[in-house]
Amino acid sequence: MVVAITIVHIVVCLFLIIVVLLQSGKSADIAAAFGGMGSQTAFGPRGAATVLSKATTLAAVIFMLTSITLSIFASKRPSTSVLQNLKTQPAKSAPQKPPASQPSPNPTTPK
Repeated sequence: MVVAITIVHIVVCLFLIIVVLLQSGKSADIAAAFGGMGSQTAFGPRGAATVLSKATTLAAVIFMLTSITLSIFASKRPSTSVLQNLKTQPAKSAPQKPPASQPSPNPTTPK
């Protein structure tokens, strides 16, 4: 089930990228950049929805639904750690030194 939803999610994601890149910008003409009222203004009247804009809306809705569904499935799955099966080795201990209160015998020093 999760695999099927993941495949649909990836296909819809790629379709959404392609459809968005195929559309022209709403204020694509140079006059809109300088405040002129071109044929396509940012907040002006909108034309009829094209096939690409309807496909974008449908793909966005499907993308959001598959995202929510996959996040719900991921939250219900028990979490596992990558380090869960790692076997640890005990640390090597440093060699023992004599205590500092007892001086070590040095035969070369005169008394």
